Amino acid sequence: MTGLPKTVVISTDEIRRAIDEPVAAIIDAVKVTLDRTPPELAADIMEQGIVLTGGGALLHGLDSRLQHETGMPIVVARDPLNCVAIAVDSASRSSTPSSAC
Repeated sequence: MTGLPKTVVISTDEIRRAIDEPVAAIIDAVKVTLDRTPPELAADIMEQGIVLTGGGALLHGLDSRLQHETGMPIVVARDPLNCVAIAVDSASRSSTPSSAC
């Protein structure tokens, strides 16, 4: 070992296997949350969909898998890395809700 950085090539399958457990935990958490959601709110979610934000929203195929596992429509935010901060900033400046996501 030299302590110097080196390049390592890994496959998509290796990455998929490496993140499979955390992705399954995310899916389980979404399902538990949906199970605990009051019917009137669940109806709104079913109509409007779940919006994915943050870095996890950029995981290729997460939206499809969540849609398959939950039966709910899933939408990736237009700017998933920044939309929550933009919406909070907008809300702090105005009483009109923002559609940043």
